[in-house]
Amino acid sequence: MRVLITGITGFAGSHLADYILKQHPETEVFGLVRWRSRRENILHIQDQVYLYEADLKDPTSLKKCLAEIQPDRIFHLAAQSFVPTSWTCPAETFAINAIGQINLFEAVLDLKITPKIHIAGSSEEYGMVYENEVPMKETNPLRPLSPYAVSKVSQDLLGWQYFKSYGLRTVRTRGFNHTGPRRGEVFICSNFAKQIAEIEKGKRKDVIFVGNLEARRDFTDVRDMVRGYWLSLEKGEEGEVYNIGSGRNHTMKEVLDMLLSLSRMNVKVEVDPARLRPSDVPVLLSDASKFVELTGWKPQIPFKKALEDLLEYWRERV
Repeated sequence: MRVLITGITGFAGSHLADYILKQHPETEVFGLVRWRSRRENILHIQDQVYLYEADLKDPTSLKKCLAEIQPDRIFHLAAQSFVPTSWTCPAETFAINAIGQINLFEAVLDLKITPKIHIAGSSEEYGMVYENEVPMKETNPLRPLSPYAVSKVSQDLLGWQYFKSYGLRTVRTRGFNHTGPRRGEVFICSNFAKQIAEIEKGKRKDVIFVGNLEARRDFTDVRDMVRGYWLSLEKGEEGEVYNIGSGRNHTMKEVLDMLLSLSRMNVKVEVDPARLRPSDVPVLLSDASKFVELTGWKPQIPFKKALEDLLEYWRERV
């Protein structure tokens, strides 16, 4: 089997490549990269995967790569995935996420290839959720609250539309928050962990800067999440959408306290206005029963273990 991962150099993409190489060694793993892509996440496996240079915003490069690779499965993970950046660069976020996916789909259609395609959506699609709509099911209304969330709704619905219109073999997931080693430093758990690691090494004052600590999020270890991605194409029905999440949530204050307990440090906590968003989703909590019943997937790695591994990741790098 030939598997293509867009965004292979990213957080989830690199972990998905790890999972496939370890659990399905008979599979050939291909990845799309850009010339400016940072590759530290895949240095340990770069001699085990095949990398092709292409850009989601360049249909010609996509078509050339797909023609050579002829993938049986595509995991479409490449995206502008940081919510705050979508406020400052909404058009670029939409160009990469929505238009980029259209370019990928059109290349598949033009080449008349028939891979099964995983579309990595997001719990941010649900946006403004009311008390009687928690935990969130796939049937919840989508009320996105950021340009990023709107772009992910677009990806989600494009996956449905291309399935119905052209028979593209798409399976959509709405992954709730996931964390673990290699998470980008701009994301909240990773940002807290990096600040703690820097304080431990005396590289900054004993002050941690935070944003909104009241928001509640449903966290899964990234290594469990990518196992879910694999199962979505292994057992998921084409055209369907599935939530993937732990079914438990934590406030950002609880996350910070958990990380601080792993360090046993006394620090000051200060709110940084720059870390506050124009609007923020108050609570994300998954009902993943549809996916669990179909695939048998359940999280295996405790959230505290994910945070421990994330903190160790930053201790080795700061």
